[in-house]
Amino acid sequence: MNSENQHKIAAAKKAALEVLLNNSRGTKHCLPRTAAWGYPEPYTRDLMLAILGVAVSGNSELIASYKKVLEKLSETQSEKGHITSLANDKEDRGASDTTPLFLLGVGIYRQLLKDPDFLKEAVEKALLWMEYQSPADQYLVAQQPTSDWRDEQWVLGYGLFVNTLVYSYLRILGHNKRADSIRKEMGGFAITAEKMHHYVHEGLVLKNKPYYALWSYKILSSERFDLLGNSLAILSGLSSPSRARRMINWIEKECEAMKLSGDLAVDLPPNFFPFIKRRDLDWHERYNSFNLPGDYHNGGIWPFIIGIYIAALVAAQRFTLAEKKLLELTRIVSMSKNPELEFGFNEWIKAQDGAPKGQDWQTWSAALYLYAANCVSTRKTDFFDEMRKRPVLDED
Repeated sequence: MNSENQHKIAAAKKAALEVLLNNSRGTKHCLPRTAAWGYPEPYTRDLMLAILGVAVSGNSELIASYKKVLEKLSETQSEKGHITSLANDKEDRGASDTTPLFLLGVGIYRQLLKDPDFLKEAVEKALLWMEYQSPADQYLVAQQPTSDWRDEQWVLGYGLFVNTLVYSYLRILGHNKRADSIRKEMGGFAITAEKMHHYVHEGLVLKNKPYYALWSYKILSSERFDLLGNSLAILSGLSSPSRARRMINWIEKECEAMKLSGDLAVDLPPNFFPFIKRRDLDWHERYNSFNLPGDYHNGGIWPFIIGIYIAALVAAQRFTLAEKKLLELTRIVSMSKNPELEFGFNEWIKAQDGAPKGQDWQTWSAALYLYAANCVSTRKTDFFDEMRKRPVLDED
């Protein structure tokens, strides 16, 4: 990487740190806010994902601030172990991804603090809560629609994103036997036959495709591509090295096709594709207002997810491609709705024209930029390298 590009990345890293520090100070509940404008609340999922960037920042003020978030979540945790959607509000419940994200965040902080018993009681309660989320009383957990980070996207049953989080927290907390079991269950095929036999257990692998299903449950599934869930599958080592290679090649090929068709204006993958269109069976009327093709969860480009994709590229040893995507992400995070900002770290970008459409100075956009840049510079993926050292049978 030449010196000019290194300078661009260094400037973006400096700006990302400033955003995170700004969003962590002077907040209403003495907790970090989700964005400098528009989102003053301490949304659990955003802050838990942001821990990846905070942890590699080396900034003691930020690290202490997010430790307080974890401690507050242990206080607002429900009696049965569920982690709330807002860190300060014990009555704001119902999310399927906050509890696994909390467990992953605690696992990261146990390594940072060198304290294997950090929040031990809250972790034990949360682990039990997650075990009860398996309708088959096995290992894969199920969810209700719009209950994970996609508040405008219908994911039913065994969602990929949530289950990759489960796999990741099991690994980082040392529950390797259960992690092996969930990997085995996820490795089963998503069932597409009209009749499901009692001896067949559904999984998330798709026949003749290199990626995992968005979701699967009994005889139903979605074969649309979830960039976040599949990137976490690569990063955590849940996906085999051969599947990871095939998946990345497929992603880049599909993105080239979307550029030619006019569906993609930047050199970064949408969070979800192919986009759901009005004529499709999985279209919902509410999408007319919030989730048009190429917008928001229906194919928008989310900088925080791109940060995780770049980390997945490093995990797959696609270092040159990771550098290329980081430079494009650096350009993207410089854009903003407010023209006075040098770096916008906007929430999401419209796929067809590359315009920022969300809130500027979004916490997880800044944090995951830091994490991605750190992965590219060190050629390591902190907190996930050890997970991938577990033996995985390669898949042809």
